[in-house]
Amino acid sequence: MLIECQDQKVELPEGATAKDLAEKLNQRGPEEALAADINGVTKDLNTPLEDGDKVILWNFEDPQGKEVFWHTSAHVLAQAVLRVWPGATPTIGPPIENGFYYDFANLEISETDFAKIEEEVAKILKENHKPVRYEFKDKKEALDRFKNNPYKKELINEFEGLISGYTQGEFFDLCRGPHLPSLGKIKAFKVMKTSGAYWRGDSDREMLTRIYGISFPDRKMLKSYLHMLEEAKKRDHKILGPKLDLFSFKEEGPGMPFIHPHGMIVWNRLTNFLRDLQKEAGYVEIKTPLLLNQNLWERSGHWEFYRENMYYFEIEKKHYAIKPMNCPGCMLFYKSNSHSYRELPMRVSELGHVHRHEPSGSLNGLFRVRSFHQDDSHIFMRPEDIKNEIFGVLELIEKIYGTFGIEWMLELSTRPEESIGTDEDWDVATRGLKDALDQYGKPYKINEGDGAFYGPKIDLHIRDALGRNWQCGTIQLDMSLPQKFNLEYMDSDGIQKQPTMIHRAIFGSVERFFGILVEHFAGRFPLWLSPRQAKLIPVAERHNVYAHEISKTIQDAGFACAVDDSNESVSRKIRDAQLSQVNYMLTVGDRELENQTVTLRRRDNIVIGEMDLNSFLSTLKKESEDRALNSYFEKNEKDSS
Repeated sequence: MLIECQDQKVELPEGATAKDLAEKLNQRGPEEALAADINGVTKDLNTPLEDGDKVILWNFEDPQGKEVFWHTSAHVLAQAVLRVWPGATPTIGPPIENGFYYDFANLEISETDFAKIEEEVAKILKENHKPVRYEFKDKKEALDRFKNNPYKKELINEFEGLISGYTQGEFFDLCRGPHLPSLGKIKAFKVMKTSGAYWRGDSDREMLTRIYGISFPDRKMLKSYLHMLEEAKKRDHKILGPKLDLFSFKEEGPGMPFIHPHGMIVWNRLTNFLRDLQKEAGYVEIKTPLLLNQNLWERSGHWEFYRENMYYFEIEKKHYAIKPMNCPGCMLFYKSNSHSYRELPMRVSELGHVHRHEPSGSLNGLFRVRSFHQDDSHIFMRPEDIKNEIFGVLELIEKIYGTFGIEWMLELSTRPEESIGTDEDWDVATRGLKDALDQYGKPYKINEGDGAFYGPKIDLHIRDALGRNWQCGTIQLDMSLPQKFNLEYMDSDGIQKQPTMIHRAIFGSVERFFGILVEHFAGRFPLWLSPRQAKLIPVAERHNVYAHEISKTIQDAGFACAVDDSNESVSRKIRDAQLSQVNYMLTVGDRELENQTVTLRRRDNIVIGEMDLNSFLSTLKKESEDRALNSYFEKNEKDSS
């Protein structure tokens, strides 16, 4: 039989499995062929293939491969815990963004127990069990199998359709799968932490013991990951943000950040940068209401598909919702006037404030919040404009991410199981995005089934200074909302037609992007973005007046500058300025006062030396206008010799 696998045809005998395919393609490494996508569904490698099947073999570098790898590892963790504490009751153990966890009832442990778990894990991995899938005949059989586990029984009673489990050695767990072909692929395993967690995230339910872990197909990967975590601790925006007085969170508004004055400097520079580029690219900006009625959300489809994430309430016997997305409001704006083909493409931007309900346990600094701002844009166009408009968006993305020194990747996400719109609309929209990406020439991945419920999308992933990937922006092609809102334009033939529409966000969430930048730069913002660009440090009280005069001149030139005229020593003032991530420190003493100069020091403690104020301002202006990532002030080797 003939199998199609990632752009090549492979001949296999009847009855061959995905594992046989991997063997034939010589994908035998621990990080290779972890599971298989067979005709759009991820399955175990021992799944038999049929003639004509389209197969993708997931490796560890693929998100789907990691998910299978870490899901299997969660079972290994549970197996080890039960060997050490047979009285523990396993509940659930899913893969997460980085690793996995497993929740247990009837278990109390601390960090001192981690070594015992890891020792037992090492034994299990050495045994190299091959996970075996078992499918129950019916719900009754599954309930009988887990009759002593009330948590599994609760899950089983809610299941519809086929119920399955997996065996590895003596351990059997309820699970949909898929799993690794053998546990020997796991070469490195570490228990990371433990915490309490409510059953199913409900504070009215039992408190369980959650154990987090991480695993890799190579020991070097674990070593690199642990090193990255140490570096990440130093850059944690939840620590640096309050420390640098950028933002904070209050009990009165969980998941709703307070942006402080210094944070607003960064915020405004970010958003003004975006606005300037959008204006150059022909965008117009609007602002739509925060609160809109239920009829609108029913019309858009959000009421059916997204209501559990929306905040809604009743006013004068009518239901309203705080917007979780800006899109429907922009549809109403478009309908405010009639339109001609001569106006298209129409590029409309909105920096909209949205709210989404996130469980309290998932809130995470600026990365996961309930109140945030989206840099949404909606581009209304004719079908023949699709490719050029996507090119335009990609060029804008390249300018923006490149300014921050951030590498970016593309991922095409296709139709999910729950969606709206016709098959034809989805085919046209998906093909439009794919054709544009193919012609643009930047490599991209396809993520089957992860599109929005209203259309396929291009997800934008960025990689920060520590090599961590973040999903930020998105480009979504939508033919559904224009249809739902009866959007029209008069074409050149005099016929009213429906526009095609692109949803587009580059920062995604401004708050989240802000947090990413804090960690990317470790709080050391480049000059143009920095809230503390310069600080005057008078040597003695008699130099204070001169310091304040210089500070005002720098401020009048448009830069953030302050004076530290405290009674602390010069070295202490310099140290405080460095800890506050001030880009440049200007020391003034008797010599500088006499010469009407300043002595310049960078925040990395490189002393540039004495210079006149005009020279300083000229270079400062150039560095800021260029949005340079690094300082334009270089150490004068002649002065330092």
